Amino acid sequence: MARIAGIDIPKNKRGEIGLTYIYGIGRSTAQRILTQAGISWDKKVHEWNDDELAAIRNFITSEIKVEGALRSEVQMNIKRLLDIACYRGLRHRKGLPVRGQRTKTNSRTRKGKRRTVAGKKKAPKK
Repeated sequence: MARIAGIDIPKNKRGEIGLTYIYGIGRSTAQRILTQAGISWDKKVHEWNDDELAAIRNFITSEIKVEGALRSEVQMNIKRLLDIACYRGLRHRKGLPVRGQRTKTNSRTRKGKRRTVAGKKKAPKK
């Protein structure tokens, strides 16, 4: 297993896919890293030699913000929105979707499991 940025990258995956296991690196960033390091995207992780691994590590540490630093930056951005009490901050605080999605039917991921609210009792007829 190759270890980059504190993450064990699966050895049987293609390099392009294996790098996406690192938080902050998607497919296009992984492709850019491998191109910069001069490695084929289709080369499996266990086929990388020490020089290629070092080139990837150096590029990631110098050019890209990943893992802990990126997570803390995202949390600080959310905290800033909460502190200034803007619309997005209020949506974060209430646990509702932040980017304008509808909430009448969807958004179960943000709102959590459904809680049934009992209907009103009808007044008896006279």
